[in-house]
Amino acid sequence: MREILIIGAGKSTSVLINHLLENAESEDLFLRIGDLNLETAQKATQNHKRCEALVLDVFDPASREAAIKKADIVISMLPARFHIEVARDCVKFKKNMVTASYISKEMKALDEEVKKNNLVFMNEIGVDPGIDHMSAMQVIDRIRDKGGKMLMFESFTGGLVAPESDTNLWNYKFTWNPRNVVVAGQGGVAEFIQEGKFKYIPYHRLFRRTELLQIDDYGKFEGYANRNSLDYMSIYGLEDILTLFRGTIRRVGFSRAWNMFVQLGMTDDSFEMSDSENMSYREFVNSFLPYSPTDSVELKLRHNLKIDQDDLMWEKLLELDIFTDKKKIGIKDATPAQALQKILMEKWSLAPDDKDMIVMYHKFGYELNGEKKQIDSTMVHIGKNQTETAMAKTVGLPLAIATIKILNKEISTPGVQLPIKKEVYEPILRELEKYDIIFKEKESEYLGYNTFGEVGN
Repeated sequence: MREILIIGAGKSTSVLINHLLENAESEDLFLRIGDLNLETAQKATQNHKRCEALVLDVFDPASREAAIKKADIVISMLPARFHIEVARDCVKFKKNMVTASYISKEMKALDEEVKKNNLVFMNEIGVDPGIDHMSAMQVIDRIRDKGGKMLMFESFTGGLVAPESDTNLWNYKFTWNPRNVVVAGQGGVAEFIQEGKFKYIPYHRLFRRTELLQIDDYGKFEGYANRNSLDYMSIYGLEDILTLFRGTIRRVGFSRAWNMFVQLGMTDDSFEMSDSENMSYREFVNSFLPYSPTDSVELKLRHNLKIDQDDLMWEKLLELDIFTDKKKIGIKDATPAQALQKILMEKWSLAPDDKDMIVMYHKFGYELNGEKKQIDSTMVHIGKNQTETAMAKTVGLPLAIATIKILNKEISTPGVQLPIKKEVYEPILRELEKYDIIFKEKESEYLGYNTFGEVGN
């Protein structure tokens, strides 16, 4: 039997484990699931005869090394910053490795040793990053193979609530890590290139510079800029491209509303608030507003943000119950971002019967035989339930499929890598179609529109 070690047994592993167990007999697999919590790992095994649980502390070298030594391939589902502990042992004991996380500098530094040992370290093989890479490179390579020249590439992804479960004014619920939503865009500036001009959006302007997107059967969305668009010029081989932009998808109106929190300072994660555990939601809001012996918190906030009482933005704030004195933050030494996350999780957590939705949208502008054309490629996938969410499915399936194909030596090019080679993306995308993860394409004339209302220079 070929042994797969999965390190980390959180909610995000459900679809990954299910797919591997469904193929355990035909592919002769045995799964060992390691987690700090043995009960969590045991639950993940589903009492399957080809699966066992073990206690694994990634910071305990003895238990970590013993588990990795026995494996044929290792899947790390740990937080990204902990992958390197596993990766060094995988090099030491000559084991292939798979993660869904971005390639860190520390991971990239292992590339030479990984290649020397003829190992595959496949990273960024989830949804975003992952399916976005594969689906983008499939179209880019197709255009190049025909002799076309890329002029524009824009890519957007969002984890959203499905239409049938969209029950609040924000048209949003948490479908993954809430913290990542609250601190999105911080710590840098969004950089991209547009019609040959380098563009920059600082954090305080990020949520007011959005692009409208239309997806058949699902309506309008908006996209705001990610920080790292320029990195993909070299990753995708698009050094000469005129426009390159990557962003995050939300429903129309979300970004304008979220910008209220940004402008007030409620998303700040750089300092701790005094006596935050005893602070009411109302006191939290008031702490960001000027002192007034006469004006209410509500009046001060409306004045500060320049919103009227009949404005939809005001209704969105009221819906969150942020002006109540009856609820406490309850977190000692909380940062504003942590406090805001606590408030939002009460209103934006998925209900037991809610479904989530993954939306992906690529735009490709290119020139071929003197004609300028555009391909719009979209993918929408809706989850089934709280366990088999669209997010868990679009992360877990690519991980599982890649793992089996590496074991079978169908993916064999060594190195620390992401899934941008044909030997990787073609078979995985083909298999994902069996699970209704399908991209629909439309071709039209390329007009070279600038986004964000920018014109000319």
